Amino acid sequence: MAKIRVGELDIHVQRMSAAGPPAEDPPPLVVLVHGLLIDSLASYYFSLGPAFAGQGMDVLMYDLRGHGRTSRPATGYRLEDFVSDLDGLLDVLGEDRPAHIVGNSFGGAIAYGLAAARPDRVRSVIAIESEPPVKSWAEKMAEGLTGEEGGLVIKEVRTWLAEDPERNARPFQLAGRLLDRTTLGEDIPRSRILGDGLADIRCPVFALYGANSKLSGQAAHLAATLENCRTVVLPDQGHSVLVERTKETADLILDWLQDDTHTPLKAG
Repeated sequence: MAKIRVGELDIHVQRMSAAGPPAEDPPPLVVLVHGLLIDSLASYYFSLGPAFAGQGMDVLMYDLRGHGRTSRPATGYRLEDFVSDLDGLLDVLGEDRPAHIVGNSFGGAIAYGLAAARPDRVRSVIAIESEPPVKSWAEKMAEGLTGEEGGLVIKEVRTWLAEDPERNARPFQLAGRLLDRTTLGEDIPRSRILGDGLADIRCPVFALYGANSKLSGQAAHLAATLENCRTVVLPDQGHSVLVERTKETADLILDWLQDDTHTPLKAG
């Protein structure tokens, strides 16, 4: 466990060194980026992190600004701020290896954003239940985070908690404080977005969706739009792919990374 100073933030970081035979020399770097509000690097610590380290990869996990044990500034929550944080963190850590960026939900938007802003830094994007930050993404984020009583996200959480009073409400209480005490809800819908053509995404992309998720409908468009993209839609699965299909998710990503038709681990 460590905190790394990056600009105005103290970013909470966890690393797992390659535990198995190195997939390359030096080992490839995999950065795991978590989702928004109720998430933190903990969602990866006992799931994908050990799986990747066990396959000979160096793993970097961190808490986003405002989340987990990272600093919570009052302002500065546009997507480009999150992208800049990751770019700066890699700089401070002295990492010059292009990384495989794995992003869950909002973390995927950060992965796409870094791939567009710093293509030299991103070897591939692995997006789990996520979408590129284009105009439609910004519109959905506005609907989810702003409006009457905090938007659809807050309404859905309240319904979910009301259905079972025994559920752990703490993550949602923390998320409520983040929305109440920062400009996150107003900032994210105003983020700088990519063009609909996604021409700035030039690295290989692997996108994984649950068939019952609202995001799964974009799989075919994404595969057709990006030059080097594979999409997988898991049947009978909603948005919580990482939590509910952890082993399958890890196996699919590892198989894709080891497929030498797009981005072999042994590539220079």
